[in-house]
Amino acid sequence: MRIGTLTLAALLAAIPLSAPAEARTLDPAKPEDALEIMKRTQCGVKDNVPAVYRWAGKIFSRRDGEPDKHLFNMEGMNIRQCVTVTDAQRGTGYRMVSREITLYLDPKTGEVLRNWQNPYTGKTVEVMHIANDPVNSRPSFPIGADGKPYSIALTRMGDMLLMGFEAPLYYVNPLAGDYQDYVGNKYHAMEIFDFSMPASTLDTKVASVNPTVAWVRISDWMPWMMMEGRQGQMVFNAMGVKLKSFDELPEVMKQEIATYYPEYTAAPPVDDARPNETTWTVFKKKIDAKRAKDGTKPAASH
Repeated sequence: MRIGTLTLAALLAAIPLSAPAEARTLDPAKPEDALEIMKRTQCGVKDNVPAVYRWAGKIFSRRDGEPDKHLFNMEGMNIRQCVTVTDAQRGTGYRMVSREITLYLDPKTGEVLRNWQNPYTGKTVEVMHIANDPVNSRPSFPIGADGKPYSIALTRMGDMLLMGFEAPLYYVNPLAGDYQDYVGNKYHAMEIFDFSMPASTLDTKVASVNPTVAWVRISDWMPWMMMEGRQGQMVFNAMGVKLKSFDELPEVMKQEIATYYPEYTAAPPVDDARPNETTWTVFKKKIDAKRAKDGTKPAASH
């Protein structure tokens, strides 16, 4: 998911190496158990074991004074793994490393788009699918960097547990200049993740949890759309699940990975120290490389 952007993979965290020897019910009010619940949701109980999430849905545009447009369908995946980490003051926690893809699909045919005719500009542009490597999380511990205990918002409804996370994003846009505090152009988005799972998964005898997740993102236009500052936003709406294995991904995704993204069959190494990528950083590298190859420069201002 994360999703270009702060994504699902970068927002959540957890803990232990393996299930306790004696089965018990995890208590989300305890910081150590809250971490264990999150680790089971995100990866599983054991370190260095890959987990794969899949999501699918629709992408719309929204502009003032006109109906929303259904621009694309989407198919996405994230492959990750977890590793236990320790801190003398904050306790035993974990770090997650991952990489992810979201494909833009033709809403009528379901085919992977290579080029797209922008209905707002009339221009045909090359589609740049989301392929962010890595999307890693900072280590999380029972005690946060601010000294507060780790906690999660967990609600029980009937036999189901629900967890919701809202991530307001507002940060420097890598494609804009050095004066964004004065003229704007910062990246502005909201990502929302809603997990659900059976309440029985709080029992530590359950070695892995395969939750469902709903993901919504409200964001600026994607840079490859070349909207040239036009007013409006994009709305991503998808549902997904943690799969049992990579092989459960749909054929369209497995074919794209085999052809264009072969490294996405595995998660990054747990000691991966690279900075995270987003749609914006990946697009900037692509444009900079093209300009260097062609010997061109940005258009001069008038």
